[in-house]
Amino acid sequence: MRRVVAIVGLAAVIAGCGKSESTEDQEASVQPATEDTAAAAADATDPYLWLEEVEGEQALEWVREQNERSLAEVTANSIYDDNLEKAMSLATDDERIPYGTIRDGFVYNFWQDDTNVRGLWRRTPVASYRNPEPEWETVLDFDALAASEDKNWVYKGANCFRPLEGDKTHCLVSLSDGGKDAVVVREFDLDTLQWVEGGFETPEAKQGAAWVDPDTLLIATDWGGDGSTLTESGYPLSVRLWKRGEALESAAALYEGQKTDVGVWPWAQELDDGRMIYGAVEADTFFTRKFIQLDTDTPRPMPLPPKSQLDDRYKGQQFVTLQQDWDVQGNTFKSGDLLAFDLDTYLESGELPEVELVFRANDRQAVNGVAVMDGAALLSINDNVASRILLLEPGDEGWTTEAIELPGAGQASIAFANDRNTIAYVNYEGFLTPDSLLEFDATTRTLAPLKSLPAKFDPEGLTVQQFEATSKDGTKVPYFVVHKSDIELNGDTPTLLYGYGGFQVSLRPSYSATIGRLWLERGGAYVLANIRGGGEFGPAWHQAGLKGNRQRIYDDFIAVGENIIDRGITSTRRLGIMGGSNGGLLMGVMLTQRPDLWNAVVVQVPLLDMLRYHKLLAGASWVDEYGDPEIPEERAFLETISPYQNFDTDADYPTPFFVTSTKDDRVHPGHARKMAKLFQAAEKPFLYYENIDGGHSAAANQKERAKRSALEYTYLAEKLFSDEG
Repeated sequence: MRRVVAIVGLAAVIAGCGKSESTEDQEASVQPATEDTAAAAADATDPYLWLEEVEGEQALEWVREQNERSLAEVTANSIYDDNLEKAMSLATDDERIPYGTIRDGFVYNFWQDDTNVRGLWRRTPVASYRNPEPEWETVLDFDALAASEDKNWVYKGANCFRPLEGDKTHCLVSLSDGGKDAVVVREFDLDTLQWVEGGFETPEAKQGAAWVDPDTLLIATDWGGDGSTLTESGYPLSVRLWKRGEALESAAALYEGQKTDVGVWPWAQELDDGRMIYGAVEADTFFTRKFIQLDTDTPRPMPLPPKSQLDDRYKGQQFVTLQQDWDVQGNTFKSGDLLAFDLDTYLESGELPEVELVFRANDRQAVNGVAVMDGAALLSINDNVASRILLLEPGDEGWTTEAIELPGAGQASIAFANDRNTIAYVNYEGFLTPDSLLEFDATTRTLAPLKSLPAKFDPEGLTVQQFEATSKDGTKVPYFVVHKSDIELNGDTPTLLYGYGGFQVSLRPSYSATIGRLWLERGGAYVLANIRGGGEFGPAWHQAGLKGNRQRIYDDFIAVGENIIDRGITSTRRLGIMGGSNGGLLMGVMLTQRPDLWNAVVVQVPLLDMLRYHKLLAGASWVDEYGDPEIPEERAFLETISPYQNFDTDADYPTPFFVTSTKDDRVHPGHARKMAKLFQAAEKPFLYYENIDGGHSAAANQKERAKRSALEYTYLAEKLFSDEG
């Protein structure tokens, strides 16, 4: 079968509720008006709302001034040129693993280097791919395309229809102007290597599509081009059926959600006999969704709990992953369980058949995902943060698991698998172990090396340790430290602590050539904190820090910082922290709650104004994670953590470095701008760099990413290595 295609973006909703007309309810309805008035009053007293005008002349003038000042200061450091040279060398290094996907006997790969800054989409036969130097054929040259169309195109992926015998292979190629989440979609022919004349093509939007057959798409997009057909979160509201040759606006409506939904996206799944089932994924909130089948006479919701994920299918069994407990058929399944049921039986009857437990993680494990290949089902899990990959197999007495032996206790991920191939690719890496690509053969059940990278930095004398810190509520919080094995525990080692803590995102041991070359080789230590809010130990680890419980996440990070100081690894004078996006919010909170604990703070593409975040770009989609500022009790908590509102003109802050992007259409650059402006108005030192072109990564291409890294690590070195920092 084909893996379920379901595009579920960052999403959540501001829930509304109706009021009856009784006297009691009329009186109660005064409260929301008071809240709105309070919010409006707060906005009215914000002197820096003009910085939220993304392309506003006054705002961009301020940005350019701060860029010029900050770049001059950072690049004047004697190590900047060395950092930039190293970062650029790594970014454009040809000695990288060309990860790919197999399609019709070819391995397809997206490649960027010094010459191909925007990148090449290319392919080589599977046999050639096994060679050290495969013979590549260019499919699409994005630098040439950008030059010919005078656009800053960033490749955002391709969604290809895998044909039955005799059909052509066409792909929907997504292109972003400058790296935004919004893309244009164009149809490309893999046989002729040409754009399809008169083929499917959409205007720029945050959108998703799924193939139904070679001439039919399910599409969710901004139908009016003015945002009127989007949710409050800025994502698609409806799914339509688009036939070849039809104008986009003529596509037949199949399903429409509510404006308060996160969004509605298409999904499609190919069965073993070639039939397609398809429908819509309605994300009511960021963490809840409905799978609605639309290839039936009437829309038919699948009988699954709202906090669950429809996964792959193996030997007729449909996998489902739970993010909540589920009582069904007299059984209680737990949050984090992997389940299965017979899909054909469900499709025939419309009733949920017997649901079986496939795998249950213990309290220090978590299910990452399941992937199906021709002849095997692979399950990826966390086990005390490190990775394991298991083979799954149904039997008369239930499902069994068999571990695939990995090179070590690092991070392993399934880089490619589909049901038409007996070969899957597995990536393995560790803090000190460069990436290697392994080939798993479902026929022989063997895992063999395919490609590996040489070391990109000198690991001599480095070691990795895992410790635990005790958070404020007694929870044990694990973290990794990479440092020189002969480190003196005198608190004098410059140390970079990284964290994220949100959206069930797991941080696992991984190889970073940038951290190695620009930080570890210089003598610094690196710490990775596995704080709550992430997914390292499953849904419960994430849900422990939702909304009003979010202070637990920040207490965890503080506990890790204090623990590495108590161990003598570093000291406040030598300790810096870094995080991006939700991790940028973490940095803002650490800056305002514990300015005494750090001497450097890199705040990347952050959320910082938590009383207005839901009004900016995709912010409304995150209220299930952070809380809704329009609800009094949730707003009251947000007021206690919001960095923008908790800035203190009398506090002694370390000099922060704010990094963001004008083109980021996910997290609004106004967050970083306004927080930096507070520092400026209070005449407190700060650094600020806003990439005019980059998207949510704050970089549109490899060279921009290298520049950003060089700036950040030069700042960190100046603050943490220098005795004057």
